[in-house]
Amino acid sequence: MKWRVFLLTGGIFLAYSALIFNLSKLQLEQGGYYSAKAESQYRSSGFLRAQRGNIYFVDKNDNLIPAAINKKYPTIFAVPEEIENKDAVSQTLASILTLDEQTLRNQLNKPGDLYELLITKADKEQVEKILAADLTGVYIDSQEFRFYPFNELAAHVLGFVGVDEQEEVAGGRYGIELYFNDLLSGRPGKLDASGQGNKTIEPVDGEDVVLTIDRNIQARAEEILDKLIKDYRAVAGTVIVEDPKTGKILAMGNYPTFDPNNYSEYPLKSFLNPAVQAVYEPGSIFKVMTMAAGIDSGRLKPSDKYYDSGSVTFNGSTIKNWDLKAHGWVTMTEVIEQSINTGAVFAQRQTGEGIFYDYLVALGFKEPTGINLPGELRGSLVNLETDVRDINFATASFGQGVSVTPIELIAAVSAIANDGVMMKPTINNNEDPEVIRQTLSPEAANQVTAMMASAVRKAQVAQIPNYEIAGKTGTAQVPNFGKGGYTDEVIDTYAGFAPATNPRFVILIKIDKPYGAPHAALTVVPAFRELAEFILNYYNVRPDSFE
Repeated sequence: MKWRVFLLTGGIFLAYSALIFNLSKLQLEQGGYYSAKAESQYRSSGFLRAQRGNIYFVDKNDNLIPAAINKKYPTIFAVPEEIENKDAVSQTLASILTLDEQTLRNQLNKPGDLYELLITKADKEQVEKILAADLTGVYIDSQEFRFYPFNELAAHVLGFVGVDEQEEVAGGRYGIELYFNDLLSGRPGKLDASGQGNKTIEPVDGEDVVLTIDRNIQARAEEILDKLIKDYRAVAGTVIVEDPKTGKILAMGNYPTFDPNNYSEYPLKSFLNPAVQAVYEPGSIFKVMTMAAGIDSGRLKPSDKYYDSGSVTFNGSTIKNWDLKAHGWVTMTEVIEQSINTGAVFAQRQTGEGIFYDYLVALGFKEPTGINLPGELRGSLVNLETDVRDINFATASFGQGVSVTPIELIAAVSAIANDGVMMKPTINNNEDPEVIRQTLSPEAANQVTAMMASAVRKAQVAQIPNYEIAGKTGTAQVPNFGKGGYTDEVIDTYAGFAPATNPRFVILIKIDKPYGAPHAALTVVPAFRELAEFILNYYNVRPDSFE
């Protein structure tokens, strides 16, 4: 009996000794790895980190489509203390990870270093090569990063999540990621060592943000803009689609764009959103605003006539029509149809400087719209405020000498489409529609709409069979900021809505400096028609005209 107890006791002692030996061996041989692993996990995910909320697009049925989510990527790190031949390992890593060999050698030769992150978001080939190389002291882990499934789509709207170099904290940079950063980020947990014992305060995960952006309209809009830019060798462009009744932005895209998954590969200027962060002189599309001011104030009627001699002169400067023609007796509707500069000047003069200016302010050209995007700029009417001369008001009547942002311009056109009611543009689907103000009477708004629709019927370029379309072109010369005056380059804009009798959407398309300075009728108008046809079919909108 005693020998059995002795054997049992001896067996337990041997097993315990073996366990202690293995643990000691593991600690001695792989202690660096596990220390580094712990640090890697602390840095990458950590149990105190809050989960960032997702961002979603929608479709016409309000289905949620992920636009920005969290995704785990392979990361590769090293435990320098475990690496004997650091030069050889540096050389191998440099060839696999396409990193500078000397930089790697410096990283691996830091004294007492237990952790060096070598690469994040390693691709499948890199992971396979690291595994095959079987390098002592080099390990593969995983880390969670922001992932944008549609790459460049709506990049300026979304922004990206990046690390602040000073604070070394990941957070939203640009776009929705920045504007709603506090909401998306949540609140990290922490260890509270006060009182008796340690207490963990759990993290609070961030909330999701649902955008008004319709993924299908956005994709088609960007596709059309991209082709337009390339066909006419323009340097930049913007497209916006708005629901005039709610202010919801259904699409917002710019060219050039960027991929938020690889934002570090792009210059800083790529991240600014020209739809809300750039101003320009809109050109003849502004004639619509001039007519709206005159008609709503009672100073004009669409049928009023004037005699166009082809030019007018104020303060020593002569204004001519874009086609250099004299059109004789024309109505205000024909001024819009033929985009006559001197006719816009006549309308402004009939309205009066003070009234004209007040309507431009009411239509939102001196204030930001308040859209949920960071860094929004506002247009400028400074030439009408500090240099009150006839010539400045005359040129403003056809959109030169004043500046707007694309989001301001589409908001004003949307007000005309919406019986004169201006809605706050919104990109947050959880935000209730907000009325900014009644800018025009419904009667005046409908009269201006009829003038725009007549222009489309006469020109036919934007016309869509069985639908009444309202729209207006703008071809504005680009100012010469160095010498004053204007260059031969132009910015083409078209803004229009459909169906004109009950608008479902407003589209604004703008391209900067198309090669050869073609008129907007040749560039942005066909692009508008193509996008409008897509949206009408997408929503299955009933025709409102059978001509």
